[in-house]
Amino acid sequence: MRIRAAAPAELLLLQDIERAAGEAFRPLGMGEIADDDPLPLDVLQGYQCDGRAWVAVDAGDRPVAYLLTDTVDGAAHIEQVSVHPAAARRGVGRALIEHLARAAREQGLTALTLTTFAEVPWNAPYYTRLGFRRLDAGDPALTEGLRAISAAEAAHGLAAWPRVCMRRELTVGAGGPAGAVSQPRTVPAAPPSAPSR
Repeated sequence: MRIRAAAPAELLLLQDIERAAGEAFRPLGMGEIADDDPLPLDVLQGYQCDGRAWVAVDAGDRPVAYLLTDTVDGAAHIEQVSVHPAAARRGVGRALIEHLARAAREQGLTALTLTTFAEVPWNAPYYTRLGFRRLDAGDPALTEGLRAISAAEAAHGLAAWPRVCMRRELTVGAGGPAGAVSQPRTVPAAPPSAPSR
């Protein structure tokens, strides 16, 4: 599975991937998540122009998954990662996260962070297997930026289901090249979308 920067012409396809990935929430009684709109094109364009949107592509160079990242309080924050159901259970999401981990190390960042649903099997339990740990309320790693993101998500209605902040430490300097990474833009609370993570 090859990972590369997202192209401008692919932004509509990223929305389609997010919609398809969101359908997995419906059988869990989370229809509101499945029905939530994907990130708007102008927001996706901002990530793409800044070099903060990566896609995993199939043999025909067509995206089957994507990852968006922000820099929040000195960590690479996974804003969104979505895998099309046709490409699920093949390590695609893991590959995108490892790509981000390499890029973050090269940039001198010391951690990956994300917010996710606590009880959805492909959310918090999955990220725990990838080396992320849950951040409890008193954890010093639960930064103001993460708190702001959680508050924005709650205002968007995501707190109707238990959610957690998670963090994975990185060893700076480890890992191979991951491609160019633009200058980080710290975004304290991006507008939440239907999380496929």
